[in-house]
Amino acid sequence: MAMTGVLRPGFVQIRVLDMDEALTHYCDRIGLDEVSREADGRVYLKAYDEFDRHSIILRPADAAGMDVMGFKVASDADLDIFGERIAALGIALDEVPAGEQPGVGRRLGFVAPTGHRFELYADMAASENGPIIDNPDVWRDDPRGMRAIRFDHCLLYGGDVDGALTLFTEALGFKLSECVKAPDGMYIAVFLTCSNKAHDLAIVRHEEDGKFHHCSFLLENWHDVGHAADIITRYDISHDIGPTRHGITRGQTIYFFDPSGNRNEVFAGGYAYYPDHPTRVWQADEVGKAIFYYERELNDRFMSVVT
Repeated sequence: MAMTGVLRPGFVQIRVLDMDEALTHYCDRIGLDEVSREADGRVYLKAYDEFDRHSIILRPADAAGMDVMGFKVASDADLDIFGERIAALGIALDEVPAGEQPGVGRRLGFVAPTGHRFELYADMAASENGPIIDNPDVWRDDPRGMRAIRFDHCLLYGGDVDGALTLFTEALGFKLSECVKAPDGMYIAVFLTCSNKAHDLAIVRHEEDGKFHHCSFLLENWHDVGHAADIITRYDISHDIGPTRHGITRGQTIYFFDPSGNRNEVFAGGYAYYPDHPTRVWQADEVGKAIFYYERELNDRFMSVVT
């Protein structure tokens, strides 16, 4: 249930070095469906339980990372309302015309203080093989690979976490569900939600702007996280950490890398958030337990490897 005019994360465009390898990874291993291949080289994918046309866009490039993350809003009129609020913070806006992505209406774009590009949109065509709505079975076609249910969130690294927090809470109506603070009160990490999920976007303070830590896919349960671990081992997928559990969000998780070096997460669980809930605060000296609840310490790769 969305709590604001921003409904949910809608899509992420990821740069990949070898499209064939990337498609094997995202379709055969994670379990996404290929929607279309376009003349500009981009390939559009979706998870089996998503109603909209696509959620993951792979773009061939010479360097890995994220181009843009998109959020769907409730109506076209909301685009103009949010645009005015963003502009009032001194952030420049641009408009991407309808059709730049197949099946997607006009988009309003901006660069957050952390150097990441975001876009808002209201209209996307429905998937031709989305979830059944008439006497619905659990799924239309047999799920594959890790059986990813949906694209869920991204974690991004950049410098001006405070500016990004202001942007998303004051202009876009997100709530701060959880955070990590330094002894002086400075935000080290913020977890933001526009729904009743524990988070729809997370941002961690980093010396470089515009960095991509991971995109995450929801699985049904803890057993499926273990199944994902079996797939990671069976196909020699580059593994980061897990299966384990987060203290922050309480999600059960495993991290790994696509063939281009972009980090992925599959997870299950997590608490429900409502706007009257207080922000959950972790202190910096407990950050190991906050991120990896069982291990109670961070691994260097998780903190340092970004694209």
